[in-house]
Parts: sequence; structure tokens; C-alpha cells
Amino acid sequence: MQKILDILRESYPQAGTRLKYQNPFQLLIAVVLSAQSTDEQVNQVTRELFGKYSTPQQMAAVPLEELEELIKGVGLYRNKARHIKELSGLLVQKYGGAVPREFNELIKLPGVGRKSANVIMAVAFGLPGLGVDTHVHRVSNRLGLVDTKQPHKTEAALKALIPRKRWIEAHHLLISHGRAVCKARAPQCASCPLEAICPKNIDR
Repeated sequence: MQKILDILRESYPQAGTRLKYQNPFQLLIAVVLSAQSTDEQVNQVTRELFGKYSTPQQMAAVPLEELEELIKGVGLYRNKARHIKELSGLLVQKYGGAVPREFNELIKLPGVGRKSANVIMAVAFGLPGLGVDTHVHRVSNRLGLVDTKQPHKTEAALKALIPRKRWIEAHHLLISHGRAVCKARAPQCASCPLEAICPKNIDR
């Protein structure tokens, strides 16, 4: 595993989040918006959204219909608008307007699952977290690092396999590789830096 990460680090030296944010709260909102949407779509939406409302207090007070209109450029925007309004209110009422740093507290927030909580811990606070999205799940199975059908099982298997200090790095590198080379359709195996050591589980 260490060898795989070292190779990927050479291939993607700039690997990191593409979401644009200025503080943990903005990252939290961006991550909630990112489900079934591209980072580019999210960044377009948050440019206007954060220009108008940038704190939990402000977001909790926005009329739901206005919030829906502001985030209409992402998928499932009605559900996401409700989650954003609810979690913003919860942050104000329970956490003094701050985003909690603990995994078990993060997953209590509306719209925040295991992947999102891991991403927030890692990116916002630099704490060990390994979020498993579709890219991480697909690439990990294709490389034979895991043999799992469900993301939460992939997360557990990767955390057991990868040193804790490299969880954040692994998350970003596997995503970068999934986007650039190990794509869901027509993976670019011929140009893959891992071609020599990959078992080529392409059907996964």
C-alpha cells in the first residue's frame, strides 16, 4: 500500500480538495452540496451563496424557498436546502455556531454521512479522516486493496490497511487517480502509473 501511495504522490503532487471555502462552516456546506454533484457545480453555487450568507446564523434564517433557489445548480437541491437550514440551526443551538471536530458529532448533523464527516475532519481540521466516495471505492477495489461492495466497508478496510498519518493523503490521491485515469468507464490502463502492479479488476 505504501508503494501505491508513493507512486500516486509522484503522479498527483497537487492532489487536494477542489471545493472553494474560507472556513470550516463553508466547507461543511460545500461538502453537503457535493453529493451527486461535481465540485465545479458546487463552486458555482457557493460563490453566490457565501456572498450572501456565510455564517450558521445567517444560513439558519434564510427562507427555505430562497435557499432552494440559490443552490438550484446542484442535484437534489430541495433536500440539500432543508439539510443546510437544519444543520445551521443545530450548529447555532448546540455548538455555539462552530463546526464540531469530532466524527460522532459531525454525523449527527443533517445531510452529513460518514464520507462527509471524514472529509470535514481531514480538510477543515487536519485530523485523520479517510472519506470514501465513488472514486475511492472504485479504485480501491480495482487495485485489490479491498474486496467490498459498500463504501463503509471500504472505509474500514482502508483504515486498517493504511497508516493513520497517511489517511488524508490517501483520500486525495485515490480521488485524483479515479478522476484522471481509473475512470468508471473506459479506464486509461495503458497510461496508468500503477499498470505494472495493478491486478486490473476492471469489472469492479
